[in-house]
Amino acid sequence: MTNSPNTLITLVLLVAFIRPGIGQKLDWQENYLTAVAHPGDKVEDFLSRYGLAAFDCNVSEFCKLNNVKERSKLKAEGIYKLPICVAAYNGKSIRSTIGITDWKTAVRIDAYNKNAQKEGLRPESFIENRQLWVPLHELNCPEEAAKVVSKTDSGKPSAAIMGLHGEDALTKGSHVYPIFGRTYQKTPLIDRRLKDKVFYLISGHGGPDVGAQGKRAGNTLCEDEYAYDVTLRLLRLLLSHGATVYMVVRDPNDGIRDETYLKCDKDEVVYGDLIIPYNQRERLLQRTDFINEMTKKHLRAGVTDQTVVEIHVDSRSHDTKTDVFFYYRPGSEPSKAQAQKLHQTFLDKYQRLRGERGYDGSVTSRNLLTLKETTTVKAVYIELANIQNDWDQQRLVIKSNRQALANWLFQGLTGK
Repeated sequence: MTNSPNTLITLVLLVAFIRPGIGQKLDWQENYLTAVAHPGDKVEDFLSRYGLAAFDCNVSEFCKLNNVKERSKLKAEGIYKLPICVAAYNGKSIRSTIGITDWKTAVRIDAYNKNAQKEGLRPESFIENRQLWVPLHELNCPEEAAKVVSKTDSGKPSAAIMGLHGEDALTKGSHVYPIFGRTYQKTPLIDRRLKDKVFYLISGHGGPDVGAQGKRAGNTLCEDEYAYDVTLRLLRLLLSHGATVYMVVRDPNDGIRDETYLKCDKDEVVYGDLIIPYNQRERLLQRTDFINEMTKKHLRAGVTDQTVVEIHVDSRSHDTKTDVFFYYRPGSEPSKAQAQKLHQTFLDKYQRLRGERGYDGSVTSRNLLTLKETTTVKAVYIELANIQNDWDQQRLVIKSNRQALANWLFQGLTGK
């Protein structure tokens, strides 16, 4: 959305922001966000612009705050209070910022803020300017919020519940997932054969740690960016067949990208809008703690088929070529079987498509923290290529090769 001087919405805060804190009490009376109405706006138009009109409690609160009636026409350029509280983001998580424990609510608030930025309603993300917008309906009438986004028309859990950014809008057999970016966000729902399966996808590194780096044609290749792109492509395939999938590491700006050279950045976060720590062990435990929490939740609901998939890019000497290889949890037969199934898929593909080249990928056990600390029955850790090697780099920089990697991983994970 492009703003012009005539359409730019001016946002005004009534008072200074609440100081950052852990579990701060939101002061709805003192920290309402205000905005300028457009010429011709009625209450419904004004609230719709901010994604608030679908909730009765928002409409009632807006009318009460501004002493207007629901069908009133607003004054052009008039300043009105919105049923949105501005809280000072503490730099850690939405839940600790506003003192809640529910993951789903935090994810919906995260999605609301990101969509507001996407629509031009706020110039910066709450992570950048530490100003978190909390819609009144999320905390004061959560039953309305849960009802609106808990299910799609198909009965499939929404994107918010699955940890994806934005809402899961069903359109002619497709779902819209903004996490994939504008080009790929419309994802076809092909079938529901994976509806009883849960996947936890981790793209390696992220945030302060870009992982291994390589050089190609004067460009820097960052491991986390290429691992993320392949993981997103795998996510899209799993969702298209009805799986429940958690994208554990996510980037607020980068969807699936078709560029050869993916820009390196450090703005990735972990599910629930958690800032990624600098300390490596803390970084990994942050991810495994979340996965273990969700594993228990799904087990209580009777879902036993759950799989952790962590995707990395290897780094070795420039002269070393490596094929895709797999690690599994020591002593775990289900984990080993999954890794072997993936390995066999790649072996079959190489023999059929590149028989003259051969395939040297391997399957071994390894005591990696993700494999060791997660309680999910199946877990596999994947290395895609040597980011230092010119030949291996082609597996990463060519978009069709990244898609092929995702396709083969999907087939190895699902048997199709």
